[in-house]
Amino acid sequence: MVARSSAVRHTADDELFIERVFDASPRLVFKAWTAAEYQMHWLGPKDFTVEFCEIDFRVGGKYRARIRSPEGQDYTMYGVYREIVAPERLVFTFAWEEAGERGLQTLVTIDFIDQGGKTLMSFHQAPFQSLTERDGHNGGWTQCFDRLAAYLVATV
Repeated sequence: MVARSSAVRHTADDELFIERVFDASPRLVFKAWTAAEYQMHWLGPKDFTVEFCEIDFRVGGKYRARIRSPEGQDYTMYGVYREIVAPERLVFTFAWEEAGERGLQTLVTIDFIDQGGKTLMSFHQAPFQSLTERDGHNGGWTQCFDRLAAYLVATV
């Protein structure tokens, strides 16, 4: 089985909380977030491709990635790493380069919790400007995590 469980919880209209259990160790799940060579395999919703991914994985380091939809639409995300506690916690900013509502910077906090060789990944992102934006991120991240689960199974 790729993932044991997944749950979405909204604690407020402007935040997103997703929990997901992966059939891999916290070290491996954390590692999948640390380098472009790993994220190229799972970043983006289903059927999206990663056009490029640059990661300076250190506190204060930046990342930038462009994903492309099946219809050819590009979306570029970027941010700065605020906290790195391997393999337990990752905190970074997230924003889209496109102008308008999608340009709001959010803060992503991910905790990787050992559950007997599996990992409970607790994902939190906030603040969002609208329910539509939050729900769009929910759909996108959920599909990313589906792809991440498949990638982790293939690498174990």
